[in-house]
Amino acid sequence: MAQKVDKKLDCIGLYCPEPVFRTRMELDELQVGEVLEVVADDPAAESDIKSLVKYLEQEILSIKKEGNNVTILIKKVK
Repeated sequence: MAQKVDKKLDCIGLYCPEPVFRTRMELDELQVGEVLEVVADDPAAESDIKSLVKYLEQEILSIKKEGNNVTILIKKVK
């Protein structure tokens, strides 16, 4: 079953630290239980966003790579 996504954030063409800033702002606006999908092509985005999610104590549901793009599903748990 596909994960329901509540909000999508397109960070294609944006470079550090923009994807992390935008991910943080979007997560702040989500309700607990909602899922944010982040798509980025910055090579640093995956590790930066992983660090952010860990710091904010949220949950990464999946990380999928296609070519230069990475798609990260983040669930707001608190």
